[in-house]
Amino acid sequence: MGNMSPASTAQALSDEAHRNDAWRQPLRDDFDGPDFSPLGGLYYRDNFEQSAGTVAFQKAVKLTGSGALQLSVRPIAAAAGEEDHSERAEIWEKTALWAPYGQGMWYGFAVLFAEPIPDDDHRYLIAQWNRQILPGAEGDFSPFLAIRMINGKLYATVETNHIAPHADPATAGVPTFFRPRKNQMRALIATDAAWTEADARLFSGSSTALTLEHHGNPLPRPGSGWINFAIFVKPGPEGDGHIEIIANGKPVVTVKGPIGHADKGLGDRQYFKFGPYRAGHRGVWTLYYDHFRRSPERRDVVG
Repeated sequence: MGNMSPASTAQALSDEAHRNDAWRQPLRDDFDGPDFSPLGGLYYRDNFEQSAGTVAFQKAVKLTGSGALQLSVRPIAAAAGEEDHSERAEIWEKTALWAPYGQGMWYGFAVLFAEPIPDDDHRYLIAQWNRQILPGAEGDFSPFLAIRMINGKLYATVETNHIAPHADPATAGVPTFFRPRKNQMRALIATDAAWTEADARLFSGSSTALTLEHHGNPLPRPGSGWINFAIFVKPGPEGDGHIEIIANGKPVVTVKGPIGHADKGLGDRQYFKFGPYRAGHRGVWTLYYDHFRRSPERRDVVG
């Protein structure tokens, strides 16, 4: 937006939110103020699961600028009639800024794990990318890309519609968790250096549907300090999907092939959210986030 003032830029961003190409606008928030920046396009969604979370714009812990976002989840009881529930403190992109499904987009954010870092066999997510789900859609659709943690170890997964395993069991493939009844499968695409076969027991199958290129750099360990991610996502359930993960300036993995879902009832946009997310669990879990950016152009995120 050239040499526009921050106020003018914020107004322009607001105006663009009402047009179909609002997703083209680069977004950025370093969480230095008392609330979300109008230039970042982010907000905290208010619902039952998010009632487990707290948000703080604090100054004591940060990577860049004068502040960072502190997000925590605490235990809450399941709602009446529910056997299970989730506990979230997730930050969402504003709906008007969601990109078209299948559009390549760059995302950047930094995350710091506060002590104590959970090290149990439980479901923890710190960031996820999803396809829009329209009212009335049938099914429980997992994120097409997610950064997760189990047993205190970081890993990343890609989800797509179910594709039958290769007929030859000797053919090498990507470790995969098959869920044919849900028409989904989840592939393990990256891990940290402490990852073991025991951690991967969910991924007992193997798929040749995806092509992975590992670049010799594992994901950083959760306790290693600030992790600055730059991630390219382009879902393509028909086979033209593409993902790049860069962590602390080092390329981790390139993924190509069928990525994401193409089921009836799904919308034509994609969205990103970040923050601690787990199934109902004990204790308080806290993460810090800083330096959020998003753009269809690599230079706005990686440069």
